Amino acid sequence: MTVTKQTVRFNAHGLQLAGILNLPQNVANKNAAIVCVHPGSSCKDQTAGIYAEKLAELGFITLAYDASYQGESEGAPRYAEYPTARVEDIRCAIDYLTTLDYVDEDRVGVLGVCAGGGYAVNTAMIERRIKAVGTVVGANIGRVNRQVDPIAVLENIGKQRTAEARGAERMLVNWIPCNHEEREKAGMTDIDLVEAVEYYTTSRGQSPNSPNRLYFPSMSNVIGFDAFHLADQLLTQPLQIIVGDKQGAFGSYQDGHELYNKAASTEKDLFVLEGVSHYDLYDQPEPVRQAVEKLAKFYNKYL
Repeated sequence: MTVTKQTVRFNAHGLQLAGILNLPQNVANKNAAIVCVHPGSSCKDQTAGIYAEKLAELGFITLAYDASYQGESEGAPRYAEYPTARVEDIRCAIDYLTTLDYVDEDRVGVLGVCAGGGYAVNTAMIERRIKAVGTVVGANIGRVNRQVDPIAVLENIGKQRTAEARGAERMLVNWIPCNHEEREKAGMTDIDLVEAVEYYTTSRGQSPNSPNRLYFPSMSNVIGFDAFHLADQLLTQPLQIIVGDKQGAFGSYQDGHELYNKAASTEKDLFVLEGVSHYDLYDQPEPVRQAVEKLAKFYNKYL
């Protein structure tokens, strides 16, 4: 199905966020719509945009956007990762969709990839306009960043905030190594880190809106965040979880199983793709095809 792409902007907690609205051919009144949420360090033009376009080809209105403080969206300090803002971004994306005459406000879903999956889940707990929740290699970004000496990181963040309050420049760091040479020098051989460098820093997935920069003090907010907190009480919407069984340091396989077991949803499914890694589900044709096919059935049933 032919898809029309529209560049849009919408308000989110006082900021203008940049998005791509994907409209399937022959849009009629009261269509189902899906908000597509990108991973940490990513942008609307990468994996979230791939899923958004493919779901639009199957008849869904989809919206992928750059998170607050990142990409082409507004917000300072630049490159901050604030989980509360990320959750509010999703809610504001839904606000925007409900202003469109051709969107059925009672048929809105959310899809998140990697950290975007965790944010999608966390938002759905407090946002009842979300009727169906999908995650692809969804990860709990707080858990990921609590794995290695979080207290030491928090101590350093405190010192950096003090320095910045006294006039020092804002501290920007990299999410991942800038290239394979840098990764190898650091002795990083885990499959997720290897494939992250391959995806984000080469022609495979590189985007100017995803420059591998992170405002370091914002990581204290990430470390204190638990994407799945209260899922056993508040996450009741239908839930589709998709992971690959090739496990790496980011732990999406682990998080997928934890979320499945914890969620209060009575309609939930965990789909595990054999021989597939975290980043295979970002853009590799066959894993993505299988994921989209599963998601389309899910959203068609519950939206």
